[in-house]
Amino acid sequence: MSSHREAPEISKDPVADSSDLYAFVSPDDPETVTIIANYVPLQIPASGPNFFEFGDDVLYEIHIDANGDARPDITYQFRFRTELRNDRTFLYNTGPIESLDSENWNRRQFYSVTKVDSHGKSTVLASKLPCPPCNVGKISIPDYDKLAADAVKHLKSGEKVFAGQRADAFFVDLGAIFDLGTLRPFQDKHLVGKNLFNYAGKAVNATDKTNVHSIAIQIPLHMVRRDGKKRVRAKDAGAVIGVWTSASRRQVEVRGNKGDGDVVVGPAVQVSRLGNPLFNEVIVPMAQKDKWNSLPPSEDKRFAEFVATPELGALLPVLYPGLFDNLAALNKTKEPRADLLAILLTGIPDGLIDGFQNNTGALQADMLRLNTAIPPADKENKFGVVGGDIAGFPNGRRIADDVVSISLRAIAGATVPLVNKDFKADAAAGLVEQGLSINDASAKLLKKFPFLGTPFDGFGNPS
Repeated sequence: MSSHREAPEISKDPVADSSDLYAFVSPDDPETVTIIANYVPLQIPASGPNFFEFGDDVLYEIHIDANGDARPDITYQFRFRTELRNDRTFLYNTGPIESLDSENWNRRQFYSVTKVDSHGKSTVLASKLPCPPCNVGKISIPDYDKLAADAVKHLKSGEKVFAGQRADAFFVDLGAIFDLGTLRPFQDKHLVGKNLFNYAGKAVNATDKTNVHSIAIQIPLHMVRRDGKKRVRAKDAGAVIGVWTSASRRQVEVRGNKGDGDVVVGPAVQVSRLGNPLFNEVIVPMAQKDKWNSLPPSEDKRFAEFVATPELGALLPVLYPGLFDNLAALNKTKEPRADLLAILLTGIPDGLIDGFQNNTGALQADMLRLNTAIPPADKENKFGVVGGDIAGFPNGRRIADDVVSISLRAIAGATVPLVNKDFKADAAAGLVEQGLSINDASAKLLKKFPFLGTPFDGFGNPS
């Protein structure tokens, strides 16, 4: 996944592991922005009698920066509480669940939504909102889609929220990529007789038919912009927001010895965060991954060197000799990769791509940067901005964006000409892809909020 098992410690704590983050102008309501933060990844559908859920002891947060200082101007906090109806049964449900308040549903989960402003003032927007149940099966839940729709709530403050189980829509050939960059084959008229990728057969979507737990919020655009305007131009600095998500746990200290000590609960400590997909996964060195998860984006200048000289960029000419000669020559100059520094840490400035910019200033920080003045595309291109679709990644991130292939193309040198007109990208750089699309995800996306598809049930998908 784009940020699953990306650090040694968080890989042991999936309930707090932020696996994917999406931020895009909503196609079902272009006057709003939709942000989706996924947690508890790689859920096997048949998981009873103890089904997956959010952590009651985890603080989940979605942060929005409106002025480019990599500090939240708005934070939405989500806290969960689990209630057990019947303490005399081992069952998750004792009969069909036909409503969110069904007496047959034994283990229910609720959540609150709190909004924190840039001054630290907290306002509780809603409390005891219901999550839908996990998708047990057709007998237990005859109409899961209705339950999920009932769990979408409109807040009096103007936002729309949902929290609960969804099908994972992220697609990646995980086994091939982490087998020393082994990608799938292709033939191209410009590369006849050359295989860019080692032959490994058909691409496999490693995350297909798994579920996640999603926190989704849809917010009116004027509420996230720095000046509160309903109308802005794409070239205006006030059009761009930075988005990231985090999870925190309470610090605990045990004082005393031999079992007679006191347990002291301290402040919340951040254990996971996510902005751009794959940042911690393939940019940050193993020795610093846990540290990265504990820091705010405002501290990311300490990781800029790994963006400027990405390890994968040095490996491609070695793994595929003769196909990345221009990239190899660029690597030898040891010049920092200004294109990657812009894409990942500052945003792309105005003037490089027609009609587009998502720059937030000179401060280097890993955030999803979304230009909220750019409307949804009539026809999406899975390669986003590098495919000519300025409504896609790295302009925020849509669910169907092929962020793996986009990132590979950028690292391979396809985006260097944006900042260096003398550099000619290798032909292979513009052809790199993993050979998958959103069509390789079995669960189909919804056309409206919360967009992610119906989670797989344990009866029909026992694996």
